[in-house]
Amino acid sequence: MDNLTLLQHDLQVLEKKIISASSNRKELISTLHVLQQKSATNLIQYLALRNEDIRLLQDNLHQAGLSSLASSESHILKQIQSVRERLGATLKPAEISHFDFYSAQNELNRITSDLFGSKRDASVPHIMVTLDTSFLDNIQLIGQLVEAGMNVARINCAHGDEKNWLELIEAVHDAADKSGSTCKIYMDIAGPKMRVDLPGKGKDSGKLKVTLGLEVLLVEAGEEVKHNQKAVACYEIGVFKNLKEGERIIIDDGKIEGIVIRKDESYFLKITRISSKKPYIKKDKGLNLPDTHIDLPALTKTDVRTIPFIARYADLVGCSFLRNPFDLTLIRKEFNTYNCKPKLILKIETPDAVLNLPSLLLEAMKEESYGVMIARGDLAVEIGFDRLSEIQDEILWICEAARAPVIWATQVLESFNKSGIATRSEVTDAAHAAKAECVMLNKGDNIVDTIKLLMKILNKSGGHRHKKRYSMRPLNIATHFFNQS
Repeated sequence: MDNLTLLQHDLQVLEKKIISASSNRKELISTLHVLQQKSATNLIQYLALRNEDIRLLQDNLHQAGLSSLASSESHILKQIQSVRERLGATLKPAEISHFDFYSAQNELNRITSDLFGSKRDASVPHIMVTLDTSFLDNIQLIGQLVEAGMNVARINCAHGDEKNWLELIEAVHDAADKSGSTCKIYMDIAGPKMRVDLPGKGKDSGKLKVTLGLEVLLVEAGEEVKHNQKAVACYEIGVFKNLKEGERIIIDDGKIEGIVIRKDESYFLKITRISSKKPYIKKDKGLNLPDTHIDLPALTKTDVRTIPFIARYADLVGCSFLRNPFDLTLIRKEFNTYNCKPKLILKIETPDAVLNLPSLLLEAMKEESYGVMIARGDLAVEIGFDRLSEIQDEILWICEAARAPVIWATQVLESFNKSGIATRSEVTDAAHAAKAECVMLNKGDNIVDTIKLLMKILNKSGGHRHKKRYSMRPLNIATHFFNQS
């Protein structure tokens, strides 16, 4: 068997596998929104492909001057069939997929416009900016952001109240009207409050000094401790009951790290790493438990109370702390009680959300349109900074297969935003954001100039988006999906 005949055989086997994967899930696909069913079919077929190791096949295809199937996430069956036809295969008309690159791109563009609205420059992603109550002291700044290119204004419901939020929303709408443009309102559901409380020493000052090897008592929220006892609690009751010895606890985006130890009937956090010049655990800072199974509902009582406001005023809602499709079902159920409801944005910020991404996407496909946010802050802390680059690419590939628009979020041009001077690495990172449909910026002293710089970078790098060739080793996410279904 010559090389081209062998390629034809291998591609035919691969084609049968991915068609079988979607055919076996026809009943599931039929439960989804009618406009999402082709996308769901392609997603499952792409996952079937990524459940295989096709790196040798890719090399052989490339050597033969044919498509190596890279950059074909959105139309994988059509791409395989096109290569087979190039190799001489004659396919029956009924067998041929008519959902090609252009059809897939049109569908993605339709959903992107539905979510984020119109924009001036079609060649760059939409721009989202996080607002907070400090903007109310400088309303003119909101107008400057809209003029500079802000398409989406983000409000985090973990901060402020309905009065503040409404004032910000009205200011955004006024600025958009004056500029003759549109700006969508995105609101984050706060989710469980995974933040530090200091019930003992440091309670009054809001900070607790620590040293390497120090053992800090871990207690539940509201538990009484002695005034001089070095102790840490989490605002969410019941989180620490799931801890096991040897598990990690990470505080303040990785500035403080420790492991859980047990003494008698009590648990302690033994400090193993301090990455801050000021060695303090500070009240209200973020708390991550990457090794611990946390059984918390995706919606808190506070979230449920804010949902009527979000449903009335938001165009988009960020679904925080997702771990599995049941969490998303709960959120969808709450919003479905309202006639006017915002579009869902799935925030991927936990290891469980990464692993369950295909199932989350399929649950979201019960809606006409939705999006995904790669929340790189918590995600990096939870999965490890060394894996972030790999994981964010995997999320982008799978979302491309699902034709789901992606928001690239957290610390984009952060140094420039704060100081006015960009680092070389963050400029490179910002260029990679061209892979997404929307890029999120946090507030900063130089936010208007940051938008302008980001637009320049995205404009230059956008043309290179589909030019990198990837090798397709099996993805754990794909293997997990087929093992579970």
